[in-house]
Amino acid sequence: MKEPNLFPPRPKLDRPCGLYRMTRPLDRRLKAPQLVYFHNHGEPGPGVYPAVSWSRNKAVFAEQGLTVDADFARDLLPLPPEGFYRVRESFTCCEKNCRTFEVETLVQLGYDGAGDGILFVPTWTPDGLVFPERGTRLSDDRLARLAPLKVVVPPGFDAGGGGAAGSHHGA
Repeated sequence: MKEPNLFPPRPKLDRPCGLYRMTRPLDRRLKAPQLVYFHNHGEPGPGVYPAVSWSRNKAVFAEQGLTVDADFARDLLPLPPEGFYRVRESFTCCEKNCRTFEVETLVQLGYDGAGDGILFVPTWTPDGLVFPERGTRLSDDRLARLAPLKVVVPPGFDAGGGGAAGSHHGA
């Protein structure tokens, strides 16, 4: 006979699992703004997993998350997934117009620790496409000008990033 659980399970929160920017601190444990992976389920309940490092321009998230309540989850700002995109319409990186991204350009979207977008533009080399380790910071309003691309990842291949939190839903 299974032992009864003395602590009722926390309800799943309405927000989908994925990347978010924390807009307010989580008491003294996490400062804001901060890039986190949010899980709307789990034991002991819904939680955030902060980015702790980067691999191939993708965040690696903490193995251990911190539980959050519905009020905190409502203040999380959803972010598009890291990965490969094409530029749908030409735009500049920011109001200073430092760099222009032309239509149909292949880019990789990543984030810094504060959850601000960074675009990495590959170059052709004799060895194939190479993505730089440094990219161009992007204002949030520019993200809507990107269209996601599908990239085939063979089973068992580690595409980099993800970490424990991201591995539950594919990295």
